[in-house]
Amino acid sequence: MSAVRVLDEWTAPAGLPAVSVDCRGTGGFSVEKTFYCGQTFRFLRDPGNPDRVTGSVRMGKGLPEARLTVDGSGLDPETGEGTLVLEGIAAETFRDRFADYFDLGTDYGEGERIILSAMPDERSRGEMAEALRCGRGIRILRQDPWETLVTFILSQNNNIPRIRLIVSRLCAACGNRFPEPEDLVRLGKDGLYALGCGFRAKYLADAAEKVLSGDVDFSRIRTAPDYGDAAGELTAIYGVGPKVAACVLLFGFHRTDAFPVDVWMKKALARKFPEGFDPAPLGEWAGYAQQCLFFAERER
Repeated sequence: MSAVRVLDEWTAPAGLPAVSVDCRGTGGFSVEKTFYCGQTFRFLRDPGNPDRVTGSVRMGKGLPEARLTVDGSGLDPETGEGTLVLEGIAAETFRDRFADYFDLGTDYGEGERIILSAMPDERSRGEMAEALRCGRGIRILRQDPWETLVTFILSQNNNIPRIRLIVSRLCAACGNRFPEPEDLVRLGKDGLYALGCGFRAKYLADAAEKVLSGDVDFSRIRTAPDYGDAAGELTAIYGVGPKVAACVLLFGFHRTDAFPVDVWMKKALARKFPEGFDPAPLGEWAGYAQQCLFFAERER
C-alpha cells in the first residue's frame, strides 16, 4: 500500500482533532456509497449533507472506540478525486489506523481495469462497466472482524435501518460501546432477544461462545491460505452460512476474493449475465465487483 498524503491538521470547533487527506490517485472515494452500500452499520448520514457521516469504529478488544465524522464534500461526485476531511482523529491516528481502514493505499482505478479485462466477452464487459461506473467511489473498509461478524449475523433477513437500530441497542446495553463476546454471553439468548435480535439471538450467543472458547479463531481465519478453510471456520457458528461468511471475510478480514451472493445478487447476475457469471477470474477484485453490482442493482 502506498502512503496517503495528509494535507492539513487542525482543531475543529468542538475541540476535536481534524485532518484533510489527499484522495487523488486512489481511484475515487464516495462517502455516501461507501457507508451506505451495506458493509457497515454504525455510521449515520448528516440529514443536510449526504456526503457527511458520523459514527464509531471498534479499534480492538479492550481499546477505546474511535468516534469520527467523515466529510466527502471536497470530493468530485463523478470521479471521487479530491480532499477527504476527517474530524475526531489526529494525523498520527490516521496514518497508523485509518488510511488502512479506508483502504486508501489501494488504486481502485487499476482494480476496475483488471475487472474489465477479466470479463469473457463484449456484452459482459459492457454490463460490468456500467456497474463499476455506478459504484465508483465505494471502498472496501478494513473493519474489525468481531464487529463485522456480529453485524452480519444481524443482517440475515433484515434491512439496513433495522440492523442499525439493533446495533445501537446492543451498544447502549453495553455502556455505549460495541459489545464484546463476554457481553453477549452475559446478556444470553433471552437478553439478546429482548433487544430486538429476534431469531438471530441464538446465533449471536453461539458466535460469542465459540470465539471465547477458541473454537472459532480469528488468527486462523486471517492466515488461512485457502478461502474454503477460512469460510469453514465461520460456518461452524450456528446460523452462519456461506453468504454471511463471505461478507465477514470481505469486510472484516479484507479477503477481497470473497463474492457474497444473496437473493439480490442472484437476480442481478441472472439479469446482467444470463450465460452465467464466474467471479474466480476477478481474483482479489471479486469483492469490489460484487459491491458495485449490488449497488447498481439497488439503484436500479
